[in-house]
Amino acid sequence: MDTDARLTERDPAPDPVEGLGRRSRFARFRAVVTQLRYRPVTLFALCLAFLFLLSNFVVQPFLIPSTSMENTLRVGDRVLVNKLAYRFGATPQRGDVIVFDGMGSFVHRESGENPVTGLLRKAGAALGLARSDDTDYVKRVIGVGGDHVTCCDKQGRIKVNGVPVTEGYLHPGDAPSAVPFDIVVPKGRLWVMGDHRSRSSDSRDHLGEAGGGTVPVDRVIGRADLISWPFDRWSTLATPGDLARIPVSAGPHG
Repeated sequence: MDTDARLTERDPAPDPVEGLGRRSRFARFRAVVTQLRYRPVTLFALCLAFLFLLSNFVVQPFLIPSTSMENTLRVGDRVLVNKLAYRFGATPQRGDVIVFDGMGSFVHRESGENPVTGLLRKAGAALGLARSDDTDYVKRVIGVGGDHVTCCDKQGRIKVNGVPVTEGYLHPGDAPSAVPFDIVVPKGRLWVMGDHRSRSSDSRDHLGEAGGGTVPVDRVIGRADLISWPFDRWSTLATPGDLARIPVSAGPHG
């Protein structure tokens, strides 16, 4: 093999111009980071913007304001609400702990909150430092569209599609419900209840209203997946097995 052939078979020499371009881009990036280090206000503003974007579209901390979900969730707990849980075709399932906007189902009038106060509160809520809107609720999904939910059987249990549910998450000493009910959940809606049944204002309290106390799926903000604060309460929120195993409704009356 001659010299010219050997030269053509070798790997091409690195392009000095391309290498210079990569070093130049890295140098510019490093210069921007270095400048931000000496501009704390700008850096702080960028961090806040990132947190707000994260809170609005991906995951939001939610401050638990009441005792309606004890002992699962306690007053002052911060839960991380997964806003992507139902974004790509998935829907809430029985047993999920969800945060939803109750306007139109649990609440039927706008709050008269001062706009400036509301803006500051929303900013604090996005960081988990303040309560969310007065119309935001956290409850557990008991029935989904098409389910026949009744209370109670002879043992005092709730039944979903004819199957009695053992609710190990209930607050100690609470009955599944002191209020009897019998409802077929409309398609695209949810029957929700708090774990502290004697202290929870939930679907049972709105039976006589439009929608029969159910919540539209499109009003769900996200699924509460994790207790993030306080640290000694850190834990995930799993779906109870009994609710997950219930078969779909066989008809309008299960």
